Amino acid sequence: MDIRYRWKNGAAPSRDQAAHEKQLLDESQFTSEKDMKMAEETARKKLGVPLVTDDEERSVLPKAPPEGSEIQ
Repeated sequence: MDIRYRWKNGAAPSRDQAAHEKQLLDESQFTSEKDMKMAEETARKKLGVPLVTDDEERSVLPKAPPEGSEIQ
């Protein structure tokens, strides 16, 4: 794998590890959030793992009603 950035753990992760990690590259080498995001996307593409999306943190399921409230 030929990539010009330092990997977070010193070596390229396996595809399985990369799919579960939020960040693959060492954060200290970037001066801006934009540069880091572009490099992360490139690294994920080279490893063949899905890209992280902006809404990944949001739940796709509806919120449960508060305790004690009745469902009608």
